[in-house]
Amino acid sequence: MAFEQLKLENQICFPVYAASRLITRAYQPHLDALGITYPQYLVMMVLWETDGLPVNDIAEKLILNTNTITPLLKRMEQNELLIRKRSAEDERKVIVSLTEKGRVLREKAADIPAKLVGDIGNGDIRVEDIVSMKQTLLKLIQSLSEAES
Repeated sequence: MAFEQLKLENQICFPVYAASRLITRAYQPHLDALGITYPQYLVMMVLWETDGLPVNDIAEKLILNTNTITPLLKRMEQNELLIRKRSAEDERKVIVSLTEKGRVLREKAADIPAKLVGDIGNGDIRVEDIVSMKQTLLKLIQSLSEAES
């Protein structure tokens, strides 16, 4: 067939896209129990690691634009998971901090990664394969990010 390079089976983008969607779907029952979405879970993980970050830092860590993350943060603030305040040092910066409800959620979410690995590891994929794939994807992300710069 002409245009072999355009076959879906010859693309790297499709398996990465499909795996991402399926992994997100696997998270959903666990996150539904917490009352948060997957993007909200990502924000929470960033803040659980380092509370009190500027919006720009959160967006950078999640490889998102600030105009994408701002509506997400507003919804999370309405749900009382976090608060947003202008920085006293630089009013152009908005600092995002966890509320008590957001901090308590960390305890409830603590077992989600192990549950996911257990769910995935029940098939033909070994935990070592998952770790190796993650490291390869991180290299790919770094390479693509550098190419954008």
